[in-house]
Amino acid sequence: MSIDRRTLIVAAGAIAAAPALSAVSRSGAFPRGFLWGAATAGHQVEGNNVASDTWLLENVKPSIFAERSGDACNNLEFWAQDLDLVKALGLNSYRFSIEWARIEPEQGMISIAMLDHYKRIVEGCRARGLTPVVTYSHFTAPRWFAAAGGWTNPKAPMLFAAYCDRATRHLGAGIGHAVTMNEPNILRLLRTIGLPPQLLDAQRAMLIAAGKATGSAKFVAGNAANPEDLDTMLPIMIAAHKAGRAAIKAVRPELPVGVSLAMIDDQAVGAATKRDAVRADLYGAWLEAARGDDFIGVQNYERARWDAKGHVEPPADAVRNWSGSEVWAPSLAGAVRYAHAATGNRVMVTEHGVGTDDDRIRATLIPAALAELKKAVDEGVPVTGYMHWSLLDNFEWIFGYKPRFGLVAVDRTNFKRTPKPSAGVLGAIARRNAL
Repeated sequence: MSIDRRTLIVAAGAIAAAPALSAVSRSGAFPRGFLWGAATAGHQVEGNNVASDTWLLENVKPSIFAERSGDACNNLEFWAQDLDLVKALGLNSYRFSIEWARIEPEQGMISIAMLDHYKRIVEGCRARGLTPVVTYSHFTAPRWFAAAGGWTNPKAPMLFAAYCDRATRHLGAGIGHAVTMNEPNILRLLRTIGLPPQLLDAQRAMLIAAGKATGSAKFVAGNAANPEDLDTMLPIMIAAHKAGRAAIKAVRPELPVGVSLAMIDDQAVGAATKRDAVRADLYGAWLEAARGDDFIGVQNYERARWDAKGHVEPPADAVRNWSGSEVWAPSLAGAVRYAHAATGNRVMVTEHGVGTDDDRIRATLIPAALAELKKAVDEGVPVTGYMHWSLLDNFEWIFGYKPRFGLVAVDRTNFKRTPKPSAGVLGAIARRNAL
């Protein structure tokens, strides 16, 4: 696979077309230095992450994964072409994750080759004028870590901090922003939404199978854990975030460090509502922990309305994503406002997007959501950047390759990248730094 001149021309054409911008006001710029980027995650795009907990879960029997990640988007080989694509689309930032399982495939065994690989990506960003936003843990962890209990292990904060220290000493000089963990609250959020009992039973069977495969009495993965373990995981993960942040800061004190949270725009319906209790459970402890950070990462995809009985169904005429959930553009600004009010921190949108086969929905959502985000900025909310999820159509965990979140389509037989019209919509806004 290569990104040839024709592909870059397609990208430029998509930017020029920018069909969804016509209905949006062109007045008002975003703050100077605002970061406009697209995001990826190692396991979801690199391919063959064989030392990770997730790779094992994909391959054990039984498994809840619809398919295996395999080669993914082969970004492990074609990362430079992907950076060229980010640049060609008119963006000035790239969020990606480094894979702990590649850097430390066995406990205490550090791969200099993989550290050098990620250093080349950081340097490649800088050479193209892109600010690298680096995530240290995007769900996945080494197999040995999960076999030792994962985030239920009291030693997990120390192990994570040691990894953060080693990675930062090798990569840290060029990193623009550091995210310790990606959505460490996601399992609590899924618990609140209410997963089907049969899925939870299947997950339990999968984790037991992974434990048998590794000789572990308790195998807990980064984004697969039994419900009874979530309350144990919460304080340990918060301690790990703080230890990781301290380790990164010890190497580069001036580097902005934060954590990204999965944040629904929770809205109250009626005088008596469960909204605030839900917020306290999903975000409360994490927002408290984040108050010592340099920024809070917000990852928003939808809203939820709560009345006295619980969750209120979306309107019948709502636009829907691939799974049937509502697509509602103002939700991003709502989540951002709440995150800032709860922490006082600067906010970076570290993920926002929509999974859909209809790119027109994405092309419409981007400017509509950014128009609402600009209102929050004008109100004084200090938003520093917007990272769209995702750069590429990639591996979406248990759902496999069915959900398509990418600005760029990927042919997985030859790994050819083809920008979608929505990429041009975002790129045009980024180039102007204004709607």
